[in-house]
Amino acid sequence: MTDWATLADLQRLEALLRTAGLDAAAIGDKPQRFARAAETVRTSDSSALAFFVPGRIEVLGKHTDYCGGHSLVTAVERGFCIVASPRQDDLVRVFAQDENEEVTFSLDPDLDVPVGTWTNYPMTVGRRLARNFPNCRTGADIAFSSDLPAAAGMSSSSALLISTYLVLATINKLEQTERFRAQVVDELARAEYLGTHENGQSFGDLEGDRGVGTFGGSEDHTAILCSTANHLGLYKYCPTRAVQQIRLPDDLVFVVGSSGVVAQKTGAAQALYNRASLCSRALVSAWQKQDPDPVVYLADITSKGQAAVDRLRTAIADGNEGFDAPELSVRLNHFLAEEDLLTQAADALAVQDVRSFGQHVDRSQELTDTLLGNQVPETRDLARLAREQGALAASAFGAGFGGSVWSLVPRAEAAQLSQRWSGAYVAQYPVRESTCDFFATGAGPCAFPILS
Repeated sequence: MTDWATLADLQRLEALLRTAGLDAAAIGDKPQRFARAAETVRTSDSSALAFFVPGRIEVLGKHTDYCGGHSLVTAVERGFCIVASPRQDDLVRVFAQDENEEVTFSLDPDLDVPVGTWTNYPMTVGRRLARNFPNCRTGADIAFSSDLPAAAGMSSSSALLISTYLVLATINKLEQTERFRAQVVDELARAEYLGTHENGQSFGDLEGDRGVGTFGGSEDHTAILCSTANHLGLYKYCPTRAVQQIRLPDDLVFVVGSSGVVAQKTGAAQALYNRASLCSRALVSAWQKQDPDPVVYLADITSKGQAAVDRLRTAIADGNEGFDAPELSVRLNHFLAEEDLLTQAADALAVQDVRSFGQHVDRSQELTDTLLGNQVPETRDLARLAREQGALAASAFGAGFGGSVWSLVPRAEAAQLSQRWSGAYVAQYPVRESTCDFFATGAGPCAFPILS
C-alpha cells in the first residue's frame, strides 16, 4: 500500500520511478499523472495502491506465442500510471483520465461485458476473477493515465487488463489464497493466466469465459510482468518458459515510431488478427486427423523435425477447416521461418554482433509482409525508412494491421535519428502527421508497485 502523501510529492515519485529502473529522460510527466489519478480516487479512510504498468516491444516472434513458439520481448519505458482505493462494496469504478470517461461494474461472474471499447478489458478481468475466486468481492475506485500511444501495437490493452488485475488481486489478497497458489506457481504462470483472461481459455482449474475476443497468447503479459531492465527476454510459450536474458548493449536504445494507423483488436482488425491464429489451429487439426500422437500446438509438431513437417504438409494438401492448402502452407512457412530467424538473431545479439542481428531482423520484416501478410503501407515504409536513416535494425511488431515499428540505434544518435525518421515518414504520409508518434526508450523494467 502507498500513502496518499507520496502520490502528491512529485520529487518523491520521480525518485521512486528512477529507483525502479526507468531512465531519467523517460520519466517525463509520469509523476504528474500519478498525482492527478490520486486526486481522482483519494479518500480519507483508506490506503492507496499505485502501480506503473509498461507497454512492450515484440522484438521478434510475430504470431508465434500462441503456436507454442518463441519470442524476444522487452518492456518499454512508457505505460500506465495506476492509482486505486479500496471500496466497501463489490463495485469497481474505473476512471480513464486521458479520455475523461469512466465505467462502473460489479464483481459478478456473469457480468455482461460490451465489446469494442476500452471498458472491455477491466470488465473482463472483474468477471474472470469473480468467476475464479468466489471471495473476490471487494471492489475499488481505479484511475489511470497513460503516456503509451493507444492502439499502436505496444499492448496498451494488455497493460490495462494487467493494471486492473494488480489492483483487484492486491485488494482481495488473491495471490495469498491456496486456490491461487495451487494453480499459479510462479511469475511466468501468472502471465500465462492473465493471457487466458484475454483469449478466454481456462487455466488449470481456473475456469475460462468469453475473454475479450482475441485468440492470442501470453507474450504481451510475459513482457509486461517479467521483463528485466536493460535486457531482452527470450521466452518459449505454452507453457511459458524463460530461455535467455540478453543484455541490450549500453550504447544502444530503441526508437519507436508509431504509424498513426490504429491497430485496434476489434472489428475487422480483430477478424484479421484471429484468422492467423485460427489458421495455426487448422494446421494442428489436420495433423491430429492423421496421427494418434496428441499435440496441441503447432510447435509440438515442428519440433519433431523435418519428417514431421513433411507429414504435416501432406496432411494439409486438401485444406482444412475452411482454409485452403496454399493459405495453410504459407502460415506454416512463416512460423518455421520466424522461429529460425528469431534464434539466429538472439544468438547474434547475445554476442553483440549487431550487424548480423539487423540482417536477421530485415529478413523477418520481409517475411512478415510477404507471408504473414499483416502489414499496412505505413508500417512497411516505416521499417524501410528507419534503416535508410541509419537504424541498425528495424521491424514492425505487435498484432499488425497498423501499429508501430521499433528501430535500434546508437544512444548518442537517438534524438537526431528520430527527427530524421519522423520527417521522412511525414513527408511520405502527411495525413499521419497529427497522429504519429516517435520516442526513444530503453529496455525497461516490468510492472512494479509504488511503495508496496
